[in-house]
Amino acid sequence: MEMKELTVHLGERAYPIWIGHGLLKKIATFLEQLHIHQNQKILLITDSNIGPLYADKLMNQLRESGYVAFSYIVPAGEGSKSLEQYDQIMTFAIEKKLDRHSLILALGGGVVGDLAGFVASTFMRGIPFIQLPTTILAHDSSVGGKVAINHSLGKNLIGSFYQPLAVIYDTETLSTLPYREITSGFAEVIKHGFIWDAEFVQWLDQHRDECLALQEPFLSKALHRACEIKTIVVAQDEKEHGIRALLNYGHTFGHAFEALGGYSSLTHGEAISIGMVLAAKLSEEIYDRQDLMVPVRNLLAKYDLPVSHQNLSWSPEEVLEKMYSDKKVVAENLNLVLLREMGQAELVKNVSPDKVLNVLMKGGDSLDTESPRN
Repeated sequence: MEMKELTVHLGERAYPIWIGHGLLKKIATFLEQLHIHQNQKILLITDSNIGPLYADKLMNQLRESGYVAFSYIVPAGEGSKSLEQYDQIMTFAIEKKLDRHSLILALGGGVVGDLAGFVASTFMRGIPFIQLPTTILAHDSSVGGKVAINHSLGKNLIGSFYQPLAVIYDTETLSTLPYREITSGFAEVIKHGFIWDAEFVQWLDQHRDECLALQEPFLSKALHRACEIKTIVVAQDEKEHGIRALLNYGHTFGHAFEALGGYSSLTHGEAISIGMVLAAKLSEEIYDRQDLMVPVRNLLAKYDLPVSHQNLSWSPEEVLEKMYSDKKVVAENLNLVLLREMGQAELVKNVSPDKVLNVLMKGGDSLDTESPRN
């Protein structure tokens, strides 16, 4: 399969995204291309799911190429995006005598990428890092430089904007993903269509079977287009002062569900899927439309994602309260990304909490209709 390349255009901080099959086997070549020298120590950060599959092979390749490399494995799961894990990795890096010229490799999904990126952004006031995503979900989190860890009161509240040196996306690693992780990842792929490209939404609907089966060239086309949309948005608004907020469609609802579930009952993609349906229903209320929620819900359901919050144990009031911990809340005003139409979103400020509560309470009537799954 031909390698695809994108560029995140950020002036001096511009960097490439390489997407292709078997790229991890050529990691030393990529490092040479990025001007990483053998006298720069490398710290590979991965998790307990991905580490046993790829870490040893990657470490052997690095060492055979003359690099001094170390690896650190965190427990798999959202719980590792914590101050405790951050402190332990920092201690490890200091003990191994990494310095301000060292490099961090983030091998894994969104959790590893966020955690390792935050370590890189703060160790010695910032050292370079490379994203090596191994999940579909990480097509989104590995691009754009948002790095963070969680606080008990909210998701990603401790973090920074810190761009990677490159994103090297080896699609061969996706073959080991459990089905639930595949569907979860496609929630963010679909999101990019909802906010930016109605034709991409139609394409994803037409090629559902091929995408979920990870068939080429459909998988690479889906990932490439989703990454391309994100690079366009990030290049226009690196630090989320404006248009970049659109990438958070469904996330204010979704982050509330994740937090209420202790980051364990729902995957990120599942929570965001439910959030996108609720945001679409709220969009209909705000813009006086009737044609947004059903197509959003149906496509997500077609990808075997949850589309209703009614079987969850939290009350609408609890969800609304948790939504106020979201980073997009300013001066206690609720700001939400809504759809004006399919493929066109905007950030709506000062959304009435009564309207949000009304959508959360109406779910049983308007959101639970059984959707066909092909």
